[in-house]
Amino acid sequence: MTTSAEVHFVRSQFSEPSPPPMRTSGIVHWLRENLFSSVLNSVVTLLIVFGLYKIIPGLVDTLIINAVWVANDSKACVADVVGHPVGVCWGFVAAHWDYFVFGQYPETMRWRPELFFALEVIGLAWLLVQRIPRKDLGMIYFFIVFPIVSYCLLSGSETLGLPIVQTHYWGGFLVSIVIGTVGIVISVPLGIILALGRRSHMPVARSSSVVVIEFIRGVPLITVLFMANVMFPLFVPEGWRPDSLLRVLVGVALFFSAYMAETVRGGLQAIPRGQYEAAQALGLGYWQMMIKIILPQALKIVIPGIVNNFIGLLKDTTLVAIVNIFDFLKVIEASLNDPVWRTSGMPFAGYLFAAIVYFILCYGMARYSMSVERRLATDNRH
Repeated sequence: MTTSAEVHFVRSQFSEPSPPPMRTSGIVHWLRENLFSSVLNSVVTLLIVFGLYKIIPGLVDTLIINAVWVANDSKACVADVVGHPVGVCWGFVAAHWDYFVFGQYPETMRWRPELFFALEVIGLAWLLVQRIPRKDLGMIYFFIVFPIVSYCLLSGSETLGLPIVQTHYWGGFLVSIVIGTVGIVISVPLGIILALGRRSHMPVARSSSVVVIEFIRGVPLITVLFMANVMFPLFVPEGWRPDSLLRVLVGVALFFSAYMAETVRGGLQAIPRGQYEAAQALGLGYWQMMIKIILPQALKIVIPGIVNNFIGLLKDTTLVAIVNIFDFLKVIEASLNDPVWRTSGMPFAGYLFAAIVYFILCYGMARYSMSVERRLATDNRH
């Protein structure tokens, strides 16, 4: 017996076409999602655009169009015609460029700090550019070879035929970079050692690390610099007193090593206990476990904190002026006392130039750290 089955999947009538979906990519979608997602967001966006419309033309006129790019003295940066505005006197920066970069470093030997800058760029590129291979050799170069070569270059070496240049001739951007580089090179490994010592089960190592970290973190950097430069020479014989810049370098390195230790300790505490147990189950020793398993994960977690310490270190190099070290900002202030350039507009040009330089360096470090975080965020990928 056969029966006819009803057919239910055949349409009796066509439905109206649906509207096309909203765009999920492109500039229109980005504007809708980020700038005009709500009424309040739209109002704030329009207010910001209006503010930029009012501010940017004046900034362009002051910084570029009406700026003075070449000048031999302050007279070229003063308006001599009524109604003719004069912008920023970049000629002041151009005239003092060598002094801003090298301080009083002998002019005939400035190829040595220039070579120092080039060697540092090579080391940083070796470590930071992902496509360059052999990062292990890059670390040996940057943390061991580069500091030794730089010391011989800048200070001089009779063995290598390089005349000695006393550190009181150093100044400007050179000193700021030297202090920042030494602080980074020393604070990273020393901070890791202090962090491991503070978490150690050995009472002596743990107590010593706690005392060093808490003592240094308990005082401001200015106090550390003052103690290193003024008080320390009073407790050592006359012939044992180290160079003033060397004392500052040691003080800065120790200060930021303590902060780096606490940053690394935070990363170590974030590692699950199972990672330690798994490494021990594989038969790894303490240092093998730390170097191969624990520290790579801990350092990846605290990348923002580490970079924040680096940025703070770079900016705090200006504090060395309190102990009469002519850093980048100090040489700009010294240039403002030149009678040839003593006008009301010169401080603005000098300090604006310093702000631009520090912003470029700090912003570059921040952006690079963000790219490293995205590249290493393997646990967040789907």
